[in-house]
Amino acid sequence: MLKTRIIPKLDIKGPNLVKGIHFEGLRVLGSPEDFAQYYYENGADELVYSDVVASLFGRNSLNDIISKTASKTFIPITVGGGIRSIDDIRQVLRIGADKISLNTAAINNPELIRQASTIFGKSTIVITVEVIREKNGDYMCYTDNGREITNKNVFSWVKEVESLGAGEIMLSSVDKDGTREGFDIEVVKKIVESVDIPVVIHGGFGKLEHLDELIKNVIPSGISIASSFHYDAMNKIKKSELILNEGNYEFLKKSEFSKTENFSIFDVKNRLSRNLNVRL
Repeated sequence: MLKTRIIPKLDIKGPNLVKGIHFEGLRVLGSPEDFAQYYYENGADELVYSDVVASLFGRNSLNDIISKTASKTFIPITVGGGIRSIDDIRQVLRIGADKISLNTAAINNPELIRQASTIFGKSTIVITVEVIREKNGDYMCYTDNGREITNKNVFSWVKEVESLGAGEIMLSSVDKDGTREGFDIEVVKKIVESVDIPVVIHGGFGKLEHLDELIKNVIPSGISIASSFHYDAMNKIKKSELILNEGNYEFLKKSEFSKTENFSIFDVKNRLSRNLNVRL
């Protein structure tokens, strides 16, 4: 049976798990290790860590978080943000990551994709594609968490990175990030159908009905979810043996985010399974 992976996405700033909308207005949610452990114990297929300020400082600062997570969870971990060289990749893999994600470095030096896939294997190299739809309808690639536009059209770029040896694409819609308004089906469908490598999509999930709409049109290799999982997990971690001892918990409970519907990994997998059974 076709497998669509469910992958919590953990955006990290300093030592904290954070979340915003359109990659802006970041709010501290708590300890990333607490959330990662919770997701692992509750059925996540993989985890994605992204250092959201790495591009500003030109380095990845997740080493301690990655090593702690890798020692307690036994599912694949993808790490991105501030990875700019073969040595950077080697270091992140050495401390426990299974895959690395490139964006800015790949756009600035596409040949790095070929070099990295040759040295570490295609399955290790993920290319994150941050996409924004421009006013003229073009879908363009961005870097620095949606802050810097590039000259790369998303549809030509994904084909290029596949030809260079990338093993997977993480398609992240900046327009949809954190909004919970639904996936950008148009861009997802076109990209999934234009490449032969796995495509994981991120940005926009907020209702189980969004999964119904997605599967009617296209079946991605994976779905990466942040907000809907984090705000559900936040309450459950607080009540479990895990300790939620960071983040403005009382504020977050009263915020607009707590008033929206949140979902567990089980909820998403159950709805997805029903859709896939019908589709297949």
